[in-house]
Amino acid sequence: MQKLPTQEKTSKVPVDLIRTVAILGVLLLHSANDLTIQVLNDLEIWRWCIVDVYQSVGRMGVPLFVMLSGALLLAPSKKSEDLGFFFKKRLSRIGLPFIFWGIAYFIWNIYVENQPVTIVESILTGPYFQFWYLYMLVGLYILTPFLRLLVAQMTPKLFKYFFILWFIGVSIVPLISLVTPYKLDVNVFMIPGWVGYYVLGAYLVNVKIQRLHLALLTMLGIALTAIGTYFMAMTVGGGQTYYFQEYLSPTMILASIPFFIILSNIKLSSVSYEPSKHKWTQKLLRLISENTLPIYLFHMMVIYLLQNGYLGITLNGNTVNSIVGVPLMTILTLLICLAVIVPLKKVPFLKRLIG
Repeated sequence: MQKLPTQEKTSKVPVDLIRTVAILGVLLLHSANDLTIQVLNDLEIWRWCIVDVYQSVGRMGVPLFVMLSGALLLAPSKKSEDLGFFFKKRLSRIGLPFIFWGIAYFIWNIYVENQPVTIVESILTGPYFQFWYLYMLVGLYILTPFLRLLVAQMTPKLFKYFFILWFIGVSIVPLISLVTPYKLDVNVFMIPGWVGYYVLGAYLVNVKIQRLHLALLTMLGIALTAIGTYFMAMTVGGGQTYYFQEYLSPTMILASIPFFIILSNIKLSSVSYEPSKHKWTQKLLRLISENTLPIYLFHMMVIYLLQNGYLGITLNGNTVNSIVGVPLMTILTLLICLAVIVPLKKVPFLKRLIG
C-alpha cells in the first residue's frame, strides 16, 4: 500500500491495477461486515450466504497488497539499497499518515463512537482496528533487508520448498487442530504468517501459468472459503465461524495466490496504459492507486457515517437488501473517500500527512 514512483519506472508489474483491485477488496469486505451481522439477526440465511461470498472475495485484498509489496521491495535490484535510506523512505511514507490518522481516530472514538481509549493503548495497538495492517507492515519492513538477501539467493526449487513449509505451518497445522482432536506443536514450522505472502510476491511475478487454470483455482478458493464459512456457522459457530475467511486459511491462500499471478501478468497495454487507448481508465487506476493508503485509513469513518445516516442516506442491513447494499456501500465509500482526500492532498502541508 506504500506509494511508489511512476509505475513504468519502477516495475513491469501493473502496480496501479493490483493496488486498485486490492483496495476495492478491502472496501468490499468492510462494507459487508455490518450487513452480515444484521442478516444473521434476521435469520435470512439466503442473504447471509450472498454476503458470505462478498466477504470471501474481499478477503483477498490484503494478501494482494502484501504480495505486491514483496514483488516491489524484495526484487533482486533492491538488495544493494542502503539500509538507512530504506528505513528513512519507509518511515516517511507511513510515519506521518499513521500519526495524522491516529489522532483523527483517537478523537473519533471519543466524540463520535463514545468509546474512550487511552493514548498509550492507541499507540500500542492502534486507535482503530484497520491499523493492524500498518503494524504488520512495519514488521515486514524490519525483516526486509534480511529477506532481500535470502530471496536473491533462492532458486525456484527453494522457493517451492519455502512455500510448502509456510503453507503447512500457517494453514494445515491449524486446520488439523480445528477438524480433529489432534494438535501438532506449531513450533515445528516457524515461518511467520505474513512473511510467506511477502516473499512469495517476489517469486510469483515471474510465474507463468495458463490464465484459465489460475482463474479456476481462484474461483475454487473463493467457493471453498464461502462454503467452509457457511459450514462453520451452521455447526461450530462462535469464534470459529470465520476461520476459512482468515487471511492464512488454506482456502484463502488458494484464492489469493493465483489471483495475484493473474493480475501481475496482465500487460500494461491490456489495461489501457497506452496514451491513445481509453485514457480515463489509466487516470482512474492511477488516481485510486496513488491514494490507497489514505483510502484504507479513512474508509471506516465513511462506512460508519453511511451506516448511521449521517450523510443523508442510511445504508445498512435494515434499510437495503444486502445483495445490493454491499456493492453500493463499496462504491459510495470509494467515491466519498476520493472526494475528500484528493482536494485535501492539493494542500502542500496536508499531502504528506494524509498519505
